[in-house]
Amino acid sequence: MEPGGGAPRIFDRADLVTGAISIAAIILFVGTGSTVLTQTIGYYFAGGEAADRTLVIALLLNVALILFGWRRHHALSNEVRVRAAAEERARHLASRDALTGFLNRRSLAEEGAALVMHATRRSKATALMMLDLDHFKSVNDMHGHAVGDALLRAVASEITAIMPSGTLCARLGGDEFACAFVFDTGAPEMVDRVAERLVSRLAQPFEAEGFRLHISCSLGVARSDFDCPTIEKLMRAADIAMYAAKKSGRNRFAWFDQSMERELQARNDMEQGLRVGIPKGEIVPYFEQQVDVATGRLDGFEVLARWEHPTGGIISPERFIPIAEETGMIADLSMSIMRQAFVAARDWDPALTISINISPWQLRDAWLAQKIIKTLTETGFPASRLEIEITESALFDNMALAQSIAGSLKNQGVRLALDDFGTGYSSLAHLRALPFDRIKIDKSFVTSINESGDSAAIVTAIVRLGESLNLPVTAEGIEDAAIEERLRAIGCTKGQGWHYGKPLSLVGVRRLLAERRLLQVQPAPAAGPVDITSRRLAG
Repeated sequence: MEPGGGAPRIFDRADLVTGAISIAAIILFVGTGSTVLTQTIGYYFAGGEAADRTLVIALLLNVALILFGWRRHHALSNEVRVRAAAEERARHLASRDALTGFLNRRSLAEEGAALVMHATRRSKATALMMLDLDHFKSVNDMHGHAVGDALLRAVASEITAIMPSGTLCARLGGDEFACAFVFDTGAPEMVDRVAERLVSRLAQPFEAEGFRLHISCSLGVARSDFDCPTIEKLMRAADIAMYAAKKSGRNRFAWFDQSMERELQARNDMEQGLRVGIPKGEIVPYFEQQVDVATGRLDGFEVLARWEHPTGGIISPERFIPIAEETGMIADLSMSIMRQAFVAARDWDPALTISINISPWQLRDAWLAQKIIKTLTETGFPASRLEIEITESALFDNMALAQSIAGSLKNQGVRLALDDFGTGYSSLAHLRALPFDRIKIDKSFVTSINESGDSAAIVTAIVRLGESLNLPVTAEGIEDAAIEERLRAIGCTKGQGWHYGKPLSLVGVRRLLAERRLLQVQPAPAAGPVDITSRRLAG
C-alpha cells in the first residue's frame, strides 16, 4: 500500500473483481438459463425429459452470483458516496474557520485572487478591509475563552450583516478579520459607508454568555486599483492601514496610502538599529539640570536618553522609546542608561542626585528592583543619591506589583518621585498607596502658567498639596525667567527646563561640574619609577 493512495487502489481492485464475476455470472445465466428454461417447459407441457440437474445447479449458482454482485456493487456505491461526503467535509474544514464559519487565511488568498481578477475584467476594483478588535484580550482575561469565542461569533454575525452580498469574509486568527468585495471605482464612498457602519456597530455593546461586553475595532482599507493589483499586496496594504488606525487612537478606519508604508519601513529600520545600537552603547545618557528655584543652586540632574546614531546624528527619545517599549527592548536600554549614568556620577559632589524615569513596561517586571540594586552595587553608586520617577499611567496595570517594587527600592535607600502629577485619574490615591518622596508637576501646566488661569490654579494647588503632605515639588518645563519667578512666588522648591540650559552630554556635564568645582578630587596615583621616555616626549 502506497502512502496516501493505498485505499483507493484496493477499492479499484475490489470493483474490478466484483464486476468481472457479475458479468461472467450474467453470461452464464443467459447460456444456462435458456437451456434450463426450454427443458423445463418441454418437461411440463410436451412430456419431454426433465432438465439436467447440473444445469439447474449452475443456473441457481449464477443467480446467487448475480445477487452477490449487485449487493456488492450497492455497498461499494454507498461507500464511495460516504467517502466523497467525508472528503467534501474535510475540504470545507480545511478552507473554513471552525469557530465562525468564515474563510481562513489560505482560502481568502485563493478566492481573493479570483475575485480581484474578476473585478479587473469588469473594470471594477476590489476593496479589502482588515480589522482588529480593540480590547479583546481583556475580555479573554476577565471572562475566559468561552466568552471570548461567543463574542467572536457575535462579531462575525454583525460583519456578515453589514457587508454587501458576495463579500469574502475571513477570520485570519485571534481577533483579526478580513473582508473583500467588488465596488465601482467611480463610487468609493460606498466603501467608506461600509467601513463607517462596521466601526460604529462594533463600538456598541455585545451580549455574550450573559455578559455585556464593550469593544471597538481598528480597520484598514485598501483598494486594488491603487498599486495593489494582487490579493497579497491588498492584504499587506490593508494590514498597514489597520495598524495606522490603531496607532491613531483605535475605534476608527484608515485608507492605505504609500506614506504609511514608508513610515513602517522607517520604523522597522529604527528597530533593527536599536537591536544593534543598544549593545554597542549608542544610546547614551544626557543630563537635564534640576535647580533649587529659591537659591539657584544646582541640586542634581534628570537622566534622559539620546541615541548617538553613527549616521543619523542625535535621535530624540520620542522617536525610539515607543519602539523599544513595543519590542521589549526597553529593559535592556534602560539598564544600559542607568549603568552609564551611575558610572559617570560616581565622582560628582555627594550632594548631587540623579533622577531616572521608569517605563510603564518595566513595572511589569517583578525583578526590576533587584536589577536596579544590582547595578547600583556593581557601579558603586550610592542608592541615597538615586531618585526613581514613576508616571501615574504606569500604576494602572498592576498596583500590587508596583508597591512591591517601590518597597524594595525604598528599603535600599532609593527615593521615589511621582512624575507627570495632575495628568492621571487618581493622583491622591497613588500618593497614599506608594511611599513617594517627591511630586513632579507635568510640564503642560508649567509652560502655560502665565497664560492660563486654569494652569496657574492647578500648579498652585499641587504645590499646596505637597506642602501639606511634606512632599517637595519639582516643576518641569521652566522655559524662561517669568515662569521661574511665578513658581518662586508660589513656593515651588525645585525646577528644571531649558531656562537652565539644554540637556548635557557626558562631556558637557563634566565640564559644567568642573567649572562649578562640583567634582570630587581623585587621589593622586602612588609614585612609581620615572618614565624617562615619556619625559623626553613631553619636553
